[in-house]
Amino acid sequence: MRKIIISILGVLLIVASVFIASAIVDSKTTSKPKPEKVIKSVFTEKVKNGTVAIVVPANGTIIAKRRVELYAEVQGVFRGNNKLFKAGETYRKGEAIIRIDAAEYAASVQSAKSNLYNLITSIMPDLRLDYPEIFDKWQAYLSGFDMDATTPALPELSSEKEKYFISGRGILTSFYNVKNLEQRLSKYRISAPFDGVLTEALVTEGTLIRSGQKLGEFINTEVYELEVSISKTYSDLLKIGEKVNLVNLEGTAEYTGVVIRINGSVDQASQTIKAFIEVKDKRLKEGMYLEAKLDAKKEENAIEINRGLLLESDQIFVVRDSILDLIEVKPVYYSDKKVVLKEVPDGTVIVSKPVVGAYAGMLVKVLENESENPTK
Repeated sequence: MRKIIISILGVLLIVASVFIASAIVDSKTTSKPKPEKVIKSVFTEKVKNGTVAIVVPANGTIIAKRRVELYAEVQGVFRGNNKLFKAGETYRKGEAIIRIDAAEYAASVQSAKSNLYNLITSIMPDLRLDYPEIFDKWQAYLSGFDMDATTPALPELSSEKEKYFISGRGILTSFYNVKNLEQRLSKYRISAPFDGVLTEALVTEGTLIRSGQKLGEFINTEVYELEVSISKTYSDLLKIGEKVNLVNLEGTAEYTGVVIRINGSVDQASQTIKAFIEVKDKRLKEGMYLEAKLDAKKEENAIEINRGLLLESDQIFVVRDSILDLIEVKPVYYSDKKVVLKEVPDGTVIVSKPVVGAYAGMLVKVLENESENPTK
């Protein structure tokens, strides 16, 4: 009997232990909180299609429209002038930029002029006797002949007999020889072809200059040109005479230019066409970097949005009853930060700022627009 009672007590103890352990385990179980539903806030805009001006950006450095590279056509020693031959020196039109010593050559010119004068003088007695009708005009030519001035043109030869007589005495040959020498003598003095500034000086006073040697560079500082490359897509839309807005690299100054030339060939490597813009402004200096904004086209029934809002599949997010949705759009032009879209119905509420992790069917909260102006 004792063994039976002990066995029963042992079984009861085991059962009681199981129930107690189960109660302890159940008492430590904590309920998991239900996750809160997160609703993201989005900025939206209501679409209103209109006319979007497509502005094509282009950039480059300006160069002087009128520039002259100075080369020597004769040989001699560079003589000093009223102004130093230094970069930055300004000259007026017709003012001497370079003078080369021409004393020896000028003497040979005077000798040739004296020879011509003597030849004409020697025929005057024959003209008085045989050709009295032309004597007066040749006498007047001799009277106006100045050895220190440019040789004047010969009197007009009015008949064949006069032409044969004058040519036979070697006067025509002597005259053209003198004019040739005078023309070469003028090359010892290089004058400014226009008002401008010397931008490069490669010689100094006293330098022996040789024929064909480059002496410097001279530019006009009133008119500049900007060469830009435009995509061939918009080349047909540009017109000569069209005004262009220009800004400097820092964006602190604006200028107005005019399209003056458009290249007729396409660059095979870049598939672009070069356009040339003329700009006038006293603040400009050659070599300055400018950015041009060319009004290439006006797109009707379109809107312009940030490029970050356009998905790779040519779709954008719209909001319908506080739920995100996707619609197909047609991009027509991309810029660095903007994209022009078509086929977006008027009145459509689109997302105006990118939303991280957005997907179709996502519940959102619409916030007021930062700007009251609708998307155009």
